[in-house]
Amino acid sequence: MSAQVPVDPRLVSDAPGPKGAWVAWRRRLAQGELGSLPVLVGLASIWLLFSFANPRFLSAVNLTNLMLQISAMGTLSVGLVLVLLLGEIDLSAGAVSGLAAAVMATLSVQRGWAPVPALLAGLGTGAAVGLFHGLWMTWLRVPSFVVTLAGLLGWQGALLSVLGATGTVNLTDEVILALTGTFFPPAVAWGAAGVVIALHGATVALGRRRRAAAGLPLPPWRHTLMTVAGPAVVIVAAVAVFSWDRGLPLAVVLFAGLASGVEWMLRRTRFGRHVFAVGGNAEAARRAGIRVRGVRVAVFTLASTLAAAGGILAGSRLMAVNQSSGSGDVLLNAIAAAVIGGTSLFGGRGSAWSALLGALVIGSISNGMDLLALSSSVKFMVTGGVLLVAASIDALSRRERQAAGRA
Repeated sequence: MSAQVPVDPRLVSDAPGPKGAWVAWRRRLAQGELGSLPVLVGLASIWLLFSFANPRFLSAVNLTNLMLQISAMGTLSVGLVLVLLLGEIDLSAGAVSGLAAAVMATLSVQRGWAPVPALLAGLGTGAAVGLFHGLWMTWLRVPSFVVTLAGLLGWQGALLSVLGATGTVNLTDEVILALTGTFFPPAVAWGAAGVVIALHGATVALGRRRRAAAGLPLPPWRHTLMTVAGPAVVIVAAVAVFSWDRGLPLAVVLFAGLASGVEWMLRRTRFGRHVFAVGGNAEAARRAGIRVRGVRVAVFTLASTLAAAGGILAGSRLMAVNQSSGSGDVLLNAIAAAVIGGTSLFGGRGSAWSALLGALVIGSISNGMDLLALSSSVKFMVTGGVLLVAASIDALSRRERQAAGRA
């Protein structure tokens, strides 16, 4: 009788049947290979829970308001995704967003600047702050935690100085207010949705054609179709909801466009590949010829610019900038959105779309609890619990990947 060969338990996942599928799913979850699926399941659960508790939660009006509420915070979160991909942190994003909005508001209202130069000045303020942080961190080798913590304090003081004794600047320019007050009619919204779906489908088809031309293995057709159909269903559903209310908000278009642009940059450009390389292993990236310092400076500059854009959107929605702009839980929610959406705290793994998904989770919790008239204490505790679970999954996934690498 031949001796039985021991079977590696990890190979049970390849076995057919429900047991093998279940083990494979658990392994992929532990190794962080399920992508956005856990976040989507969690978001669906949150929406289902709040819809049962209050039927108004899934109304077109409330969902449109939800997207308007998360646009500013989500824009900050997109920039923080870039920083987290490097394995760094930016604690000054909230303060920078308030300072940039204050610069824009004072130039527009008190100095009489035209809206476009005032907006560019606000964005330029964010870019200058990010450049300063990046250079100070890389050339003096001061940890990003310390540099941006100092920025959190310093730029908050600069915000108070810019606003002056009044402490509040009410925005009156129609162009600035239109950033969050513009709603495109259904005809325009559906036309834009069709163009976006067509471009996405063409991009996926082109990628498949290039893989075939290079002799690389092709994914099954059902996977390719799901890659096109999944986002298409989401876009159609979103446009339908917006059309039932006031129309497609310009702020949502700006937020989604920024997230799309950053995701394209990360996946399709050399700079994006360098960001992942530096975040995965900075020393290996340096030995491969990547300018690690330059990548870090560029990322912090871009992240602060996005923080400035988020602050401007927040000011436009509230129609004012004051001493509390960018403070409170703005920074914490933006970081939490990136982590909950699936961006690793340890660098080298994440997506700009994680900012959108995480912002939806954070915003849905806040919006749903407001509809139920729950206290802020409950809201903070629930949000903290969700963040802890997401960070724990990230840590477990990292440990599993390291264990698999050593095996």
